[in-house]
Amino acid sequence: MLEALDADAIRKWSRAALQSLQAHRAEIDDLNVFPIPDRDTGTNLALTMAAADEALLAEPAGGAGDALRALARGAVLGAQGNSGVIMAQLVRGLADAAVNCVVVDSAVLRAGLRLGARQAYDAVADPAEGTILTVARAAADAADAAGATRDGAGLTGLLRSVVLAAENALMHTPEQLPVLARAGVVDAGGRGLVLLLDALECAATGAPSRLTPTGRRARPNRLMQSPRETGSGDYDYEVQYLLDAPDSAIAALRAELGGLGDSVAVVGTGDGVWNVHAHVNDVGGALEAGVEAGRPHRITVVRFADADADADVDVDVDSAPRAGTAVVAVAPGEGLAHLFEAEGVRVVDGRRPSTAEVLAAMRATGASEVVLLPNASQVTGIAEAAAEEARADGIRVTVVPTRSPVQGLAAVAVHDPARRFDDDVVAMAEAAAATRFAEVTIAERESLTSVGICQAGDVLGLIDGEVVEIGRGLVAVVFAITDRLLGVGAELMTVLVGSGATSGLGELVVRHVHERAPLTDVTVYSGGQPNYPLIIGVE
Repeated sequence: MLEALDADAIRKWSRAALQSLQAHRAEIDDLNVFPIPDRDTGTNLALTMAAADEALLAEPAGGAGDALRALARGAVLGAQGNSGVIMAQLVRGLADAAVNCVVVDSAVLRAGLRLGARQAYDAVADPAEGTILTVARAAADAADAAGATRDGAGLTGLLRSVVLAAENALMHTPEQLPVLARAGVVDAGGRGLVLLLDALECAATGAPSRLTPTGRRARPNRLMQSPRETGSGDYDYEVQYLLDAPDSAIAALRAELGGLGDSVAVVGTGDGVWNVHAHVNDVGGALEAGVEAGRPHRITVVRFADADADADVDVDVDSAPRAGTAVVAVAPGEGLAHLFEAEGVRVVDGRRPSTAEVLAAMRATGASEVVLLPNASQVTGIAEAAAEEARADGIRVTVVPTRSPVQGLAAVAVHDPARRFDDDVVAMAEAAAATRFAEVTIAERESLTSVGICQAGDVLGLIDGEVVEIGRGLVAVVFAITDRLLGVGAELMTVLVGSGATSGLGELVVRHVHERAPLTDVTVYSGGQPNYPLIIGVE
């Protein structure tokens, strides 16, 4: 028996936890009725733990704190589903408590369990009792109580108390969540956490697991259809992505996602990378919230109806039959319109688009599924309003939150109408999010910017919507923002020359880029956009 966990013990725990979750995957899947009866919690927890274990295997030799850090980072980055995201945060609590620790003793473990439970509650926009969160808090409470007694102060005594308390809390989850009582099951995520803690006890003691299957199976779905206090079945999509963003942006992101849906969980690695999860109807809105907070990537979207083998087939409410997928894009300029149309995209004039014009364009496609590209932040609200009206017509619409025409062009470049709609939306959203954009415009009046005060007539250089350069010469500002973009790396550069640009501006940019970064591929188009003599996109 161990009285402190070293790095080798952490590795044994990780392997034992993965094997246990894989062995109980089908059992946990069958328990899964909350927040959505989609039968995937066991699978998600096993995949999350597999990602954590893989990251730990790649960690060079070090102390227990180093091993836990690698385990937690792998869990956060590889977390699948709501329960996987929460479990990752619990592991991160242990890692945060064990920073710089060569071994983890009972005091560090107590602190880690408490920190993990607190962070898990904080990560969820609308915490519900009777879930994995309740089991986590019960485990932390038991660790604190054991630490106050002589018999429970040691590592193995503490772990035995923790596992027993977690099991007891799990058995009481149906009393806290009516949906569990109606289905005759305990919480699926909570069951997974009990297995995780049991594996930790086994790694410390060397003894086999004492756990037995719950012996419960979910009752038929018809018994689980009454309203729930949280985790509503009113939302059709599970959206999840990794996000590079500062800590300061996360509270607003949680609030924004909470307004779009439920089952919102946002957990971080501690170094600016976050795993974001939510159930929503507005996939585009969830992705746009991520774009506003930072840089989303590795995006996945699951439609619950597709995951349910017994799901009803959607009924088209249009009077005329609709079929296929189409893309509609707002294009502020004749040249841009031609670029989108050449790719089979239906275009809306972007100079002063109205909700009615965008809606008419979507209806005119005859498609049952439409991807809508606003291509400007100020057009997003109009696009969302038009999308809502189109959905009322029976058209399935997703707004990919493109904030610049170059992001729209990047999205269209990966569009594949033969692909599943959800997969196509994800690919387009990832391509757009991976495209940084810069704009050059002329200030119309004196104003305070992020880099100082500008005067009317000044040339402004913006990157990703933020002013980064103020100058008097157009070419000088263009070169300055181009250098900024090249400084972070650029394989492909797209240059859109506007209607107000000076003659030869595009060629000047090409020469400048080839001098500074000869391996960067540059393409220049006449976009014809007003107000912006130049728009640049880099991938």
